Amino acid sequence: MHSLHSLSRRDDPPLCSGADNPDTFFGLRVASVFIILIGSTCGALFPVLARRSTFINVPPIAFDFAKYFGSGVIIATGFIHLLDPGIDALTSPCLDPAWLDYPYPLALCMLSIFSIFIVEFIAFRWGTAKLAKIGKTYDPHGHGPGQNSHAAHGPEGNISNDPDGKKEKDIEEYSESEVRASPMTTDALGQVIGIAILEFGIALHSVLIGLTLAVDPDFKVLFVVLIFHQTFEGLGVGSRLAYMTLPQKYNWIPIAGAFLYGITTPIGIAAGLGVRTTYNPGTPKASIVSGVMDSLSSGILIYTGLVELLAHEFLFNKEMIGASNKRVAFALICMLSGCGIMALLGKWA
Repeated sequence: MHSLHSLSRRDDPPLCSGADNPDTFFGLRVASVFIILIGSTCGALFPVLARRSTFINVPPIAFDFAKYFGSGVIIATGFIHLLDPGIDALTSPCLDPAWLDYPYPLALCMLSIFSIFIVEFIAFRWGTAKLAKIGKTYDPHGHGPGQNSHAAHGPEGNISNDPDGKKEKDIEEYSESEVRASPMTTDALGQVIGIAILEFGIALHSVLIGLTLAVDPDFKVLFVVLIFHQTFEGLGVGSRLAYMTLPQKYNWIPIAGAFLYGITTPIGIAAGLGVRTTYNPGTPKASIVSGVMDSLSSGILIYTGLVELLAHEFLFNKEMIGASNKRVAFALICMLSGCGIMALLGKWA
């Protein structure tokens, strides 16, 4: 998100100290807390509830659209709405010239990508070991026929019986609680970790958006764009939450994740309204904080979008590899539409 700097023209003289925030549209700024809350929460919660509900008859093609469209939204958010403003913030003329001696935003993005990779790699190894103890194996790409490949992957996939046919003997060597905990909890933990990583990156980004909306002089333009931005992004998050496959006692996690996404931007707006007379997004401290957070968050969303969504939805998805040209074209068009629309919104926000 051009959250703190992009709406200020780069050829304008920088305001590096104090606050010069207009107090215009104060009532509408307060109302934006609730309007953004409703839009964000509905965008994230609708796919979750629609997939679970027997009253809402949503055709499967609608879920496919939300899934692929949301993947494109997340990828565009990482590049256009996070990495670019992160570069803007950490190259601000208000900062010490030492910040210009090295491409810190790109380095922080790379650091974030490798950190997420290491965390997930360790989780995979741990999950593999836990499954091996009860004689189970799984497809490392987690995309066997009929699987919900869009769910956050962890130790996942086609959990199958040991090829030597010793399933009951192996399982009986462990207590019932261990058997219940190992495959199910391992798989659930992998999915929860994936969603938590994504939500963490988006939460940082959303709070910064809210701060900007509360104090930005171009409030009306930014407000309209953010309604669409937060709703589309919520759709992307919600489609991932909807496809999580968890044990019954963890079924509350997708709903909690949707509400968590919904409240982050309103929290930022409320905080921005509270400090509007003293907060200046152009100060060196604000530039460093926002630049570092945007750069780290961009790595999270880029990794999630390219590895967990793009690669696992297309390259490693057995159903997609064998799908008809019509279905592949539909998926690609949906994904590119989400990416294109979100990238276009970057012109204004």
